Amino acid sequence: MNRYPALIDGEKGAYGVVFPDLDGIVAMGETIDAAMLNAEEALRDAALEAEKDGAALPAPSAPEDVHVPDGATLVSVPLIALSGKSVRANLTLDEDVLAFIDAESKRRGMTRTAYVNWMARRVAQMGG
Repeated sequence: MNRYPALIDGEKGAYGVVFPDLDGIVAMGETIDAAMLNAEEALRDAALEAEKDGAALPAPSAPEDVHVPDGATLVSVPLIALSGKSVRANLTLDEDVLAFIDAESKRRGMTRTAYVNWMARRVAQMGG
């Protein structure tokens, strides 16, 4: 899985993400979390569009090679391909972990499955 360097900036209620390696690929969000999830989707969409055109995204730059302007923060966004095919997984979890998952999914208005998918993507964004 490739991870692309990205720059996030903004202020409370309006955050933006740009990819130094990918001109024109941007994402926005009211929160940093939302901006990061939107950045992941924008990156995936860019990869799909490149593939449709018979091309590929350029290789990501090393994070230490990215210039970070004042006010911006360097983050890493994973390129996670989605097959669109659901696969059943039987998991054994500590009951308190499951209680947390159920409480958080309810609080967020999500199903347990949607929350676990979202949580896995967040962990991937943080470097796995």
